[in-house]
Amino acid sequence: MPIAVLRAVARRGGLWDRRPGRRPLVPVEIVSMTQHVSPPTPSTAARPAATPSAATEATPPTAAPAVVTSRIREGSPHPLGATWTGLGVNFALFSAHATKVELCLFDDHGEREIERIELPEFTDEVWHGFLPDARPGTIYGYRVHGPYEPQHGHRFNPNKLVLDPYAKAVIGKLEWGPELFGYQLETEDDTTFDERDSAPKMLKCRVIDPAFTWGDVRSPKIPWDRSVVYEMHVRGFTKQHPAVPEPLRGTFRGLGQPAVIDHLRKLGVTAVELLPIHTFVDDTYLLDKGLVNYWGYNSIGFFAPERRYAAVPDFAFSEFKEMVARLNDSGIEVILDVVYNHTAEGNERGPTLSFKGIDNASYYRLLPDQPRYYINDTGTGNTLNLSHQRVLQMVTDSLRYWVEEMHVDGFRFDLGTILAREPYGFDEGGGFLDSCRQDPVLSSVKLITEPWDCGPGGYQVGRFPPGWAEWNDRYRDTVRKFWKGDEGQLAEFATRLTGSGDLFNRRGRKPWASVNFITAHDGFTLNDVVSYNDKHNEANGEDNRDGHNANYTWNHGAEGPTDDPAIKALRERQKRNLMATLLLSQGTPMITAGDEFGRTQQGNNNAYCQDNEISWVNWDIGPEGEELYTFTARLIEIRRAYAILRRNRFFTGEWNDEIGVRDVTWLTPAGSEMGAEQWGDPYAKCMGVVFDGRAQASGIRRRGSDATMLLIVNAAEIPVKFTLPEVAAGNGWARLIDTNVEHVELDEEDLPRFGFGDEYEVTSRSLLLFRLIPERRR
Repeated sequence: MPIAVLRAVARRGGLWDRRPGRRPLVPVEIVSMTQHVSPPTPSTAARPAATPSAATEATPPTAAPAVVTSRIREGSPHPLGATWTGLGVNFALFSAHATKVELCLFDDHGEREIERIELPEFTDEVWHGFLPDARPGTIYGYRVHGPYEPQHGHRFNPNKLVLDPYAKAVIGKLEWGPELFGYQLETEDDTTFDERDSAPKMLKCRVIDPAFTWGDVRSPKIPWDRSVVYEMHVRGFTKQHPAVPEPLRGTFRGLGQPAVIDHLRKLGVTAVELLPIHTFVDDTYLLDKGLVNYWGYNSIGFFAPERRYAAVPDFAFSEFKEMVARLNDSGIEVILDVVYNHTAEGNERGPTLSFKGIDNASYYRLLPDQPRYYINDTGTGNTLNLSHQRVLQMVTDSLRYWVEEMHVDGFRFDLGTILAREPYGFDEGGGFLDSCRQDPVLSSVKLITEPWDCGPGGYQVGRFPPGWAEWNDRYRDTVRKFWKGDEGQLAEFATRLTGSGDLFNRRGRKPWASVNFITAHDGFTLNDVVSYNDKHNEANGEDNRDGHNANYTWNHGAEGPTDDPAIKALRERQKRNLMATLLLSQGTPMITAGDEFGRTQQGNNNAYCQDNEISWVNWDIGPEGEELYTFTARLIEIRRAYAILRRNRFFTGEWNDEIGVRDVTWLTPAGSEMGAEQWGDPYAKCMGVVFDGRAQASGIRRRGSDATMLLIVNAAEIPVKFTLPEVAAGNGWARLIDTNVEHVELDEEDLPRFGFGDEYEVTSRSLLLFRLIPERRR
């Protein structure tokens, strides 16, 4: 999630702002007060030994059905959630400060509450009961009793139906209204108490039968050094795909269609990274403008897949599994972008949808001296309290569920610094990170973090522990600046090209720990990086104030689309330069969906709310798009074929006396080694680098047997004559890539060959890749 967006949202106040006295971000039309119900005398049933003052305790409406004690059994405190056993359903809900929990059952449409059943047991702060006549398909929610004392961090209100945090399926659609708020929204005072029933407007939970036939499908288990990640949006990727049947476009099943999988396989990517698919809600702030929370960074359920991505919403659970099975069967891993740093409940002015009404003081980080207010390190109003053992358990249970039950292959953690933040600050040995490292399930899948947040000390790129990969925005910014032609970028560009060892070469971490990207969902597309100087976010309705301002982009002479052939040709070459740099760099490359054929968002660099043609991938790609797709696929093929381009050891540039090899040598255009003077020259924009395949490839001290490669880059405005260097054990160079040449050579025998000492005229703003021709082959 972009920091600039978070800060902008935080400044709006209201629902997303923890400061008192601000207006809410949820402008709703006040409905009739005829639904008013008064709470009766508080119940004392199942009250924990230590309870807050009964004077402030909230209780259910008088019309609540009587508890039918003969139907409910004690059940078990674990597992948490609603679990179908084959003989009934066990319900278990954590709440340390509640005084009573009622299970609310609804009709088959989730519209009418038909029964309330008090959970009879309270064990280890878990309320539980077993219902023999409940079955898969049972629709339910909870009403949780306890003190309504915002000044002490407690916001219980049993007039508000709340979602089970462990719900595996959610039904219905959230209808915004004042009934969803625990306080009287009209007063703008969150210390007031609202007695209206929220159930008619709330989402509900559904009990599932987890049975699914996976057959022989197994996770591809792609090694990190061979991974090429492809970030995509479930809906946007297939919404306009001509080969996907209309009813399946924009859905999990759409992603599993043969034409879609064929596109990914031919491209050569090894994993799809899906933007959030956990259940999330749309803010009224956006709905009132005719927009939605398109990206999905507004989670309210961490176990249930989002219904809007299912062709048949009630079958989202099974459709997701089918999609994973089809992708895995094709050798493609599935990585989920997950949001465990905050929820859709906002701050003290936000709605009561789940956690806030179950145990606010446990689930959220509150200001120690003013627990009425929330710590807002996320910029979205609240921060989940992963320092609490039960909240930590919920997150790790969720992760294990998606691996073991849903068969996903890894996770990308939004605002990951928050997950490693303890009350005293960021700690690479914090509880969540330690939990993942020691867990036999989680430690075996890919873990990727976005290593920043809005809190103090929030930028932590390179600081996560072994076993984690990290989004590297330093890579993005440096590569963009270099190809844009900014001065003084050569030295840092070289560092980013070789795996960012200055950030990641510690504690035995490998180059794959750096997830390199030029673009992501947050920001410009590849086409727009070379087509716009400025962002154009007018469609977002915020007067173009939202989104990043520091984008390091260049329009090459015209803002947006142009018919000028010279500008178009240069833009296409720059796309190839950027894509080639990404896929030939050490580390784990991540491509954004559609960049392989040059899709555009019309200059919008913050399309988080655009569920339309701005964000949807346009599959009418034309000849230029076809050429870029072929070029990108060739780059991935080269990366896969030559291990020297994806090493498991950092290049150092140091001479190895034992084997008589330097792993990497940096060259001036004259073919001589780069010195301090050249590295310090702010006007230098052309250099070469030899990756010596004889370099030690592992911890064993012996010569490697990889191919030796020569990479040349020229970001200058003019062509540069480059003298091809002489390298031991070789007889010249075979050219694999020249970004000035639109087509690429696919046949090994057709590769152009050059001798040592030959001068190669490197076109302005272009990149070249050569492979050493071994002596025996000449």
